[in-house]
Amino acid sequence: MTDAASNPLLTASPLPYALPPYAQIRPEHYLPAFEEAFAQHLREVSAITRVRSMPTFENTVEPLERSGELLDRVARAFYTVSSADATDEIQAIDETLAPLMAAHHDAIQLDGALYWRIATLHDQLDGLALDAEQAYLVRRLHREMTLAGAGLDDDAKTRLTDLNRRLSTLTTRFEKNLLADTNERAVVFDDPAQLDGLTDGELSAAAQAARDRGLDDGYVVTLTLYTGHPYLSSLTDRDSRRRIMAASRARGSSGAHDNTGVLREIVRLRAERATLLGYATHSGYVTADQTAGTPEAVHDLLRRLAAPAAANAARERISLQAIIDAEPAPFPLEAHDWAFYTEKVRGARYDLDRAALRPWFEAERVLRDGVFRAATDLYGITFAERTDLVAYHPEARVFEVSNADGSALGLYVLDLYTRDTKRGGAWMNSIVAQSRLRGTAPVVVNNLNVPKPAPGKPTLLTLDEVTTLFHEFGHALHGLFATVTYPHFAGTAVFRDFVEFPSQVNEMWIYWPEVLAAYARHVDTDEALPAEVVEKLHASEAFNQGFATSEYLAAAWLDQAWHSLDAERAATVEDVAAFEASALADIGLDDPAVPTRYSSTYFAHVFSGGYSAGYYSYIWSEVLDADTVEWFRENGGLARANGDRFRTRLLGVGGSKDPLEAYRDFRGRDAAIEPLLARRGLTG
Repeated sequence: MTDAASNPLLTASPLPYALPPYAQIRPEHYLPAFEEAFAQHLREVSAITRVRSMPTFENTVEPLERSGELLDRVARAFYTVSSADATDEIQAIDETLAPLMAAHHDAIQLDGALYWRIATLHDQLDGLALDAEQAYLVRRLHREMTLAGAGLDDDAKTRLTDLNRRLSTLTTRFEKNLLADTNERAVVFDDPAQLDGLTDGELSAAAQAARDRGLDDGYVVTLTLYTGHPYLSSLTDRDSRRRIMAASRARGSSGAHDNTGVLREIVRLRAERATLLGYATHSGYVTADQTAGTPEAVHDLLRRLAAPAAANAARERISLQAIIDAEPAPFPLEAHDWAFYTEKVRGARYDLDRAALRPWFEAERVLRDGVFRAATDLYGITFAERTDLVAYHPEARVFEVSNADGSALGLYVLDLYTRDTKRGGAWMNSIVAQSRLRGTAPVVVNNLNVPKPAPGKPTLLTLDEVTTLFHEFGHALHGLFATVTYPHFAGTAVFRDFVEFPSQVNEMWIYWPEVLAAYARHVDTDEALPAEVVEKLHASEAFNQGFATSEYLAAAWLDQAWHSLDAERAATVEDVAAFEASALADIGLDDPAVPTRYSSTYFAHVFSGGYSAGYYSYIWSEVLDADTVEWFRENGGLARANGDRFRTRLLGVGGSKDPLEAYRDFRGRDAAIEPLLARRGLTG
């Protein structure tokens, strides 16, 4: 029996901002803590439904928002670790936990007595004396419980619970398979000549990766989450590029970690669940509670963008092939050649070598003089590293964030480097969410997957990695700034197709003159990035947008294709590769030289993450983003008044307001699509 005295998860953290005491938490603490948290949450909800008086906000909604605090604390602590440091022991706990979490969620969301109390309040909403956040909370709780199936009969609820439990197991297995296969398919090179074109720092990172895997010599190139690899733009050996691309695209498609059967069952069960809940498809079910509203609205946008994007990519391909044809031994352009020859064209057209810019992007300087500097200038917040606070991994650094007036805001945790126990990609999550009701302040985390150089070597970022850091920090700001009463609305708890908007906006400061001048300085000489290089970066911004837009749209369309199958059709799909090929041909994005950003077997966003039928969110949010960037430029850019307006009217409301209403409050109107079309080169 684990009790509070022996399990640090079962008592409130003594650390600042309620940061979990990770130095004391051991893997064996998690499952007993979850068991106690589940039981406590059920007791709390039962106390609400046993109230004999008619429902009021005070006897139903407020105690519901107070309930589950222990579970929230334990879950946030665990899932931070399971995504960023998933040892074999943690993965085993995750697999055990997945169906338990699904069952507990259903026990709350499908509780008929609780639903009756919420529905009663919802029906009387106009006559209740509630403030705006309280009224919106009642509407959201009713909507979410209805969508979850709370109004179904008992037999349907039983089947729904079975489906959710099975789906939770499958999505966890998908992620476990992908992590294992990504690690196993990392590409080993024996000779440094095979990696010609890499910088000394990149070669050092590959050598260190080999040592970390127990190899006495050689080099290991670990794989990124998306199709391809940053190194493809600089490796001169075509066979090395081919090997990396082949390994990337093979993940999850065969062998011990084959995800094909897993994803087919996920698709089938999601379609069945949608039917049970009254929707024709999973996409219809998901988009019904997003700003898009319907799959048709999503499909219309994707199709509108796909044709011009594919045409741009075709023109780019001609430019690349011309470079190849001028070489002594020409060959047809293939997917693993695109990035390499893109840099050649970029060099010829703009006299710009992006790979050579890395010495100007030293990670610590980018963080402090770029990411943090922009936030300080715009919002007045400041950052102080807290080396006395221990996070979940030795490489995760903790910073205390303060407001302009010196008052405490929260904690920011940065976990920069890749490792075999960390899932791919980059993300933000909250360890503690802000809530006035619970008296909690935010603790947010950014995870990236930057290769770690050998000891004593500086960490030099690619421009794409700089962009990722600014992007993820935009999510962190959203999590830090959201100031709400009820935990239901805390942090980034907004509609999925709105959540990427603040992070995309934060990317605009990468090239803002005073920010760029501060962080983009040569690691050895402190020389600022030359003005002519900056001009070339601006001039080349629209270059290769055909490829970038096409590969993204292809992935977004694949997500929609899988999740637009009804239950009958979903049960008939056997050949995953053939389904992909047919879907991409349907939208005209089946260019073999421009592969989809994620193929199905390693599409973690939709088969193990929270973006199922929602990967379109990035381009959907980018409409708002591009329109907002235009507003900032028209109103003086990096100014405190602008930052305060954006923070107060948009970031600060969290999920406590309809997001499009919040956007109109900030912008003064709905977003226009024209700035996005211009940015992506789709106006022709």
